[in-house]
Amino acid sequence: MSDNPHASQTPWFPLYDHRLVALSGRDALAFAQSQTMNDVGALADGQWHWNGWLTAKGRLIALFALIRIAADTVWLVVPDADADDLATRLRRFQFRSKLAIELRDDLRIAGKLSASSLASGNHWVGSAADGIELDLSGRMDGGMPGRSLRIGPELHPGANAALVARWRCMDLAHGLPRLDPSQSEQWTPQQLSLERLNAFSVKKGCYPGQEIVARTHFLGQAKRGLALVRSDAPLVPGTELPLGDQTVGTVVSACGDLGLAVLPLDLNAENPGMAGASWRFEPLHGGLAR
Repeated sequence: MSDNPHASQTPWFPLYDHRLVALSGRDALAFAQSQTMNDVGALADGQWHWNGWLTAKGRLIALFALIRIAADTVWLVVPDADADDLATRLRRFQFRSKLAIELRDDLRIAGKLSASSLASGNHWVGSAADGIELDLSGRMDGGMPGRSLRIGPELHPGANAALVARWRCMDLAHGLPRLDPSQSEQWTPQQLSLERLNAFSVKKGCYPGQEIVARTHFLGQAKRGLALVRSDAPLVPGTELPLGDQTVGTVVSACGDLGLAVLPLDLNAENPGMAGASWRFEPLHGGLAR
């Protein structure tokens, strides 16, 4: 049972900026393992994790939740990115692999601003036929509402732009980048601090961009990472952040005056130049790692 006595009153609302790409067939898991940046082989049926697809130069094309449905089926929950283009590009690497890569627009994706009473951690509940539910709550965080995500054939009524915007802002507050097309293929996993989400592996076998990711990890070459910032004016992805007479970082995701920015790791709120800056640091929440 949910810890929230009002959970049953919390409405589901469509996340129209999320779409589902399904990989199905004998080689679905092996293909996902060879192409994506996290260890798909470590997942059991009924589990999911954050994952992504990189260019050969180690830049993130798309970040998604990868769900192991069964031994021959993987679902990718893709926010923001062009899912049609992602599926098309993935098919170019099929070669002789026995699998189908298809968009599942018959399955709807919805969110709810309360913790799931069924799913927890990286374990989902339900069935591919009737729908599944994931817990997207930020564990170990006080003061932030829980969240649930549902994927199923039914269309949830009650489209609500305000709730969708709040969902996006909560993603950013937890350090989950929401990359629009202008920020695709611009950043490495380390620059986006995706280790906070356990979203990539440096121990599994080869995948596109793996050499760059592993070298950066083992040589300690990451000099920039993700920070949550708030500005005096609305932010736009791609906006450069000034500090004094220098540009110190770039906004990669935005929700009104809140944004995730790639900044030098040694820059912090105690920097003397922050007093006159038009933006400031906000504390990042945690607990979205799966």
